Amino acid sequence: MTAGTDLLVDAFGRVREAVEEAVDGLGPDELATRVDDANSVGWLIWHLTRIQDDHIAGVAGTEQIWTSQDWVDRFELPFPDDDTGYGHSTEDVEAVRDLSAQLLTGYHEAVHDHTVQYLAGVEDSDLERIVDRAWTPPVTLGVRLVSVIADDLQHVGQAAFVRGMLLGE
Repeated sequence: MTAGTDLLVDAFGRVREAVEEAVDGLGPDELATRVDDANSVGWLIWHLTRIQDDHIAGVAGTEQIWTSQDWVDRFELPFPDDDTGYGHSTEDVEAVRDLSAQLLTGYHEAVHDHTVQYLAGVEDSDLERIVDRAWTPPVTLGVRLVSVIADDLQHVGQAAFVRGMLLGE
């Protein structure tokens, strides 16, 4: 690894720690509770992990952990296999239920491990590689990875807030 990838691994590690803290001690009912129709803790953690899985698999050229390690069947959600939660309706959010903290953290840990494994082979010069030409300017690998971290941190922060509302913390 390089200095740049070491920083990225550290950032993804902080996300992993925050995910564990957000779901720690919550049961299925609490994970599915929506405060004032906000996204539930369970949905937020599932979604941020799906996005990380999708985006890392995309830049790594690998199959998503969601399908390659059969997490899709373990979650038993009523969505297509490639669904990441992007654009979900309130009804879709409501359908993400009956999950355990162990299931959520297990999937996140598997995605985190894949992310770290991928980053171990990335050099600083690789971070300038264009990975998405659909944007102006085109998106580099470095920008995509920072974007995933930013999205993850935003969603895990929301989960922590909802957790605090539920537990009065």
